[in-house]
Amino acid sequence: MVDITFAGERISGIVPAGIGEGNTLWDGVGSETYVSSGWIDMHVHAMSELHPYGDEIDEIGIKQGVTTIVDAGSCGADRIAELYEAGKDSDTRLLAFLNISRIGLERVDELSRLEWLDEALVRQATRQYPEFIVGLKARMSRSVVKEQGIEPLEIARKLSGGAGLPLMVHIGSAPPAIQEVLRLLEQGDIVTHYLNGKPNNVFGADGQPLPELLDAIARGVHLDVGHGTASFSFHIAEKAKLAGIPLHTISTDIYRGNRLNGPVYSMSAVLTKFLHLGYSLGEVIRAVTVNAAAWLGRPELAEILVGSPADLTVFTVEQGEQVLMDSEGAKRTAERIIQPKGVVRNGSFIAC
Repeated sequence: MVDITFAGERISGIVPAGIGEGNTLWDGVGSETYVSSGWIDMHVHAMSELHPYGDEIDEIGIKQGVTTIVDAGSCGADRIAELYEAGKDSDTRLLAFLNISRIGLERVDELSRLEWLDEALVRQATRQYPEFIVGLKARMSRSVVKEQGIEPLEIARKLSGGAGLPLMVHIGSAPPAIQEVLRLLEQGDIVTHYLNGKPNNVFGADGQPLPELLDAIARGVHLDVGHGTASFSFHIAEKAKLAGIPLHTISTDIYRGNRLNGPVYSMSAVLTKFLHLGYSLGEVIRAVTVNAAAWLGRPELAEILVGSPADLTVFTVEQGEQVLMDSEGAKRTAERIIQPKGVVRNGSFIAC
């Protein structure tokens, strides 16, 4: 047990419990309480005006125990400035992937017309917001690309090179086949929704991980959960753990609908699912702190050191029963439940 104190926006002391001086903002005595660096959600939809994929920044950020959220392509070049400005008025740190389609999620078939993929506009946006835009986003599933097949991802690969930024690629229903998608990904790219239970998933007919997936992991492609409304299967997640597929980052793909009505609800609910799957608490929390911060190239977001920014999440692990549901309606019952209690952000403790 330790006391963590902070002055202004920086950690001022980490000392044995009972030694720290100052006003008590959270007392974890009597409960299984933990403090980690601030949770990072690598896949959210934070453009509140968009429907169905939108929500308020702080509703899916600090109110969830998450101090940093990364919007996963809600906006293309046409509206990225609006998202950037919205982030200035929020307590949650907001970063973003730029949708390769200039219209973003104004429509859910944003890659169905190739004229919406404008290289000049992508370059302009990424140069204008270099600290805000962390990568490019391409949603490669049938409902999004329609008749275009793999071509939008081939264009995205070119845009990625031109902008000097990695890709986050959404996988879903074929076409294009997941094998085609995985072959185009390079070191530092992200494949999100890798635990989805759709026929076009990361396991072959023999029940083994696809060779293309293993090859992608070996060359440094990053795996991101991206739970969402339709993209997380307990069955696939159990197979992935048994097969030794690494757990890189856990993200929610949260927006208003699946926050209020499930099956996502919150970051802590998603983390609880991975605790139930048999991952250690350390593995689960690293997936939303150290691993995410490393991919972002911002290791300071995962530091708890004297002098470091005071960017923290306080949470408990409670005993009890909670029914968990995946995106296919399958249920499991957890007996250990992760619950956020508050965050330290911008020099203040904010209760969840």
